[in-house]
Amino acid sequence: MPIISLTTDFGDLYPAAMKAVILGITPDVQIVDVTHSIRQAGIREGAFALYSLVPYFPEKTVHIGVVDPGVGTSRRALAVKAGTAGSKQFFVGPDNGLLIPAARRLGEMEVYEITNGDLMLNSGISATFHGRDIFAPVGAHLSKGLPIEEVGQKVSDFVDLDFGYFGVDGPFLMGKVVFADSFGNVITNIPEDAVLRFCTFGSKVEVNGRKVPFVQTYGLAGKKEALALIGSHGFLEIAVNQGSAELQFGLKGGDPVAIKIL
Repeated sequence: MPIISLTTDFGDLYPAAMKAVILGITPDVQIVDVTHSIRQAGIREGAFALYSLVPYFPEKTVHIGVVDPGVGTSRRALAVKAGTAGSKQFFVGPDNGLLIPAARRLGEMEVYEITNGDLMLNSGISATFHGRDIFAPVGAHLSKGLPIEEVGQKVSDFVDLDFGYFGVDGPFLMGKVVFADSFGNVITNIPEDAVLRFCTFGSKVEVNGRKVPFVQTYGLAGKKEALALIGSHGFLEIAVNQGSAELQFGLKGGDPVAIKIL
C-alpha cells in the first residue's frame, strides 16, 4: 500500500481538500498526517517536523509539505527524490527550503521543478491553494510509481535551508528555537554531540539565565520543574515536567537561546 505524509500550516478544513484529491487519484493510499499545526509561514518549523520523522518511514513514501507563504508568486514547485538504493523516498512542495533538510538527511538528492501540467488538478490551478491543485496530485502520481523525471526538469539552484547557526562562546552554547511541540517542549538547534562535549547528565545548566537540571528524561525532574534534555530527535530540548516550557520561558520558533554550562 502506498504511503503519503502531509505536513502543513493549514490547521483545519484545507488538509481535507488535499486528501480528497489524493484519494481521487490513488484510492488505496495510506495518508499519514504529520502535523497541520505548524505556525503560519513557519518554514523552518515545518522543515524540522519532516526532518524528525523521515528516517522511520518505509521506502517509496511520498512526503507532501506545504508551508508556503510565497504561494502564487514566482517561487517554484519542487519534487525531490532522496536516499540510498533500496530506501528512496519522495518529497513534494514549494521551493522555499521546507523539504531540503529532511531529504538531505536521507542521503543523495535529486531535485526537479514541477512543470508538467498534465499532473496537476485538471479543473484549474488556484493562485492561493497549490497544496490542493499541484502538490497533492503530483504526490499522488508519484505514490503510484510515476518516474520523478516526468514532473519536469532537474534543477540545482533550489532554495536551501538548515536549522540556523549554533556556536560556543566561552561557557555558553548559543542557538535558536526551531520547534515547540504540542506539549510545550522547546526544541533548539543545538545537537546532542555539542551538548555532551561540555555537559554531563545530572549537572545543571542555565537557560537564558535560569538554572535547570540537565537530565535524561522528563520524570527525573519534579512536577512542574523545568529541565533540559536531549530529545528523541537528537537536539537539546527545554521542557517542564507536566507543564509547558514554551509558556514558562516565553520561547517560540526563531528565538535565541543561550545555554550556560555550569
